[in-house]
Amino acid sequence: QDFAEFAGNPMLRSSLRLLQPFARTTRVHGLHTSAAARSAAEPLSPPSDAELLDRLLSGSMSQHRLEAELGGDAERAVRVRRLYVEAVSAQDGVGDPAAVLSLPVEEVDGPEFYSSVLGTNCENVVGFVPLPVGVIRPLLLDGRRLTVPLATTEGALIASTNRGARAIAAGEGVRTELLGDGMTRAPVVECVDLRQAAALKRWFEAPDRLPELQRTFSATSRFGQLLGVKVALAGRHAFVRFRCATGDAMGMNMVGKGVNTVLAEALETPALEGAELIGLSGNYCTDKKPAAVNWIEGRGKHVAAEAVIPAKAVREVLKAEPLRIARLNVAKNLLGSALAGSIGGFNAHASNLVTAVFLACGQDPAQNVESSQCITTIEAVPTPDGDHDLRIACTMPSVECGTVGGGTALPAQAACLRMLGVAGAADPPGENAAQLAR
Repeated sequence: QDFAEFAGNPMLRSSLRLLQPFARTTRVHGLHTSAAARSAAEPLSPPSDAELLDRLLSGSMSQHRLEAELGGDAERAVRVRRLYVEAVSAQDGVGDPAAVLSLPVEEVDGPEFYSSVLGTNCENVVGFVPLPVGVIRPLLLDGRRLTVPLATTEGALIASTNRGARAIAAGEGVRTELLGDGMTRAPVVECVDLRQAAALKRWFEAPDRLPELQRTFSATSRFGQLLGVKVALAGRHAFVRFRCATGDAMGMNMVGKGVNTVLAEALETPALEGAELIGLSGNYCTDKKPAAVNWIEGRGKHVAAEAVIPAKAVREVLKAEPLRIARLNVAKNLLGSALAGSIGGFNAHASNLVTAVFLACGQDPAQNVESSQCITTIEAVPTPDGDHDLRIACTMPSVECGTVGGGTALPAQAACLRMLGVAGAADPPGENAAQLAR
């Protein structure tokens, strides 16, 4: 339409007023056009990778703006983001900065990939399912700045998690504690009668019995160590719950082998004649099922984390009020979960993040069931100026993870572990798995 029509439209006059400060005009096809409008219409050359990287590192642009800045060129945005993650990881001094470059960006090396899963991770292989991996950073954890890989198909999960990390970093970061460590396996033994089942319980739980059982267990593994035994009875059925240290492995196979050997020797005791091991797992372990025993006694790594988020960050980053968040946590995560009869579900969505980390880092995703058991507590902490900061804590008694074995050896998953600085076995054993749990 011509300029006269444009100027005569009352709905657009306000827009014209906005252009008045741009006094310098030029004649184009008989129309007066501002120089600013003309230059905006001309295509701009896209910024170079170096220019984008400089803006990311200076903080003048957020990494989530890359796709928009590049006009929707998602593939180039991925490549630039990888350079950025490599650079900031080198600055942070945590993990292998080049690990992110080992993540497949287009396709996997077919022969290497399929050979790596053969006899280890998958049978009857027909292909693979591409799963996007994003990062959150910086997560300020125990004084270290981490770049955390998350594999997910749930849109907005990484964006919201990254916002949480920003709010945490506005304070002193997260402090964590490892409160317990022990993978469990609980075989079921069928005894002759209740009297023999009670005798079996007394035999295993005798204070002087543990060193003998530990020697038998340790003979089956270089890294496994028996920590304790508890027995629960249901009539003449005895459920012997062994708790074991497993180094940097999640450890189910290690524990199963040692427990089988211990029980085979124990059932040769004359007092236990006639008792029979009928299942190496009696579901009192408890593996891949919600269970109160894991919530109360723990399984795998028992970890807790705490952060204090300043009131300003709660409002500016989380767009919320501290007192309302604390109030909602009680009503939803505590009262609502209790009303639902939840076991370990006293949280908003811990399973989202546990699963995303598990998938990225080669963990058994089915163990998300017990690993996501979590209670979140939130307190409004008065400040000297009459405001309130937020003290938030998460306690998780049964995080089951490892940095050796299973899917941790696959190339992409190993790269994610290297990003966190926890790939493979540590010295002393167990440190990497404990750090992953934190």
